[in-house]
Amino acid sequence: MKQVAYYKGCLASLSAKELDSSTQALAPQVGLELIELESVTCCGAGDIHEAEPDYYLHLNARILAYAAATGSDTLMTVCNVCTLNLRQANFELQGDSALRDRVNANLLAVGVPAYDRDVEVRHLLWELADDDGFPRLQQAAHKGLKGLKIAPFYGCQILRPSRVMGFEDPNAPSSLERIIEACGGVAVDYPAKLKCCGFPIIQAREETALGELVQPIEQAMEAGADAIVTPCPLCHLSLDAWQSKLRASTGRDFAMPILHLSQLIGAAAGVPESALKFKRHVVSVEPVLEKLEI
Repeated sequence: MKQVAYYKGCLASLSAKELDSSTQALAPQVGLELIELESVTCCGAGDIHEAEPDYYLHLNARILAYAAATGSDTLMTVCNVCTLNLRQANFELQGDSALRDRVNANLLAVGVPAYDRDVEVRHLLWELADDDGFPRLQQAAHKGLKGLKIAPFYGCQILRPSRVMGFEDPNAPSSLERIIEACGGVAVDYPAKLKCCGFPIIQAREETALGELVQPIEQAMEAGADAIVTPCPLCHLSLDAWQSKLRASTGRDFAMPILHLSQLIGAAAGVPESALKFKRHVVSVEPVLEKLEI
């Protein structure tokens, strides 16, 4: 078992609780011991990073400090945005000793442990797709996906900037496809799998955001996908909950099921539905469950 500090972030704590419960249930089967962080805050998403960069840095340093205090070498996330924010902050703190000293002094002043031992920030996707995790994934996925056609949707913030993320080629990633195939599914290829889901601009420019959102759903459907899987809860929110907005604007009911990564693997590993919590989705997952005989 690999011990990791587990930062679930805001969405998995609140509106996407199914992501947390499926991750918690799946982890032991793929060799991960989760040490859940308590007393941690939001990573600030992109909003605080742009508006108050120093405040953003302290928020994320605080999370990194609590992760380091667990004794784990890895801080594992289940959100693209959290991964990017924490890795960017880590990149700055590990590369500038004076900055780190200043931030640590502020953390200690408010009763937070200093970030005095490095941790590596990694997404669940990376833990399962790398050379160490992949054999455990293959062994765990004993029930399989029965040839289900799955369209991978990476989202933009787990791939770029590559100097900070660095796990795979941002223009030609393969981790999701490898996981889908290892679980007994068929990975469906389509151009929009690397695009933005439209979430960052939905409030300011809804029409533009929906123009982004419709592309992966429409292309996945045309490619014959039974469902889309994404490693990002913000992408999941867009792709799942906002299909109603697409129906209102286009007159088409796509009814495309959207799965969290941990739900997809959990289904292949025999995790019970009580932990996968498919009923929390806006778009029904019943067609997928029928094919998987869940």
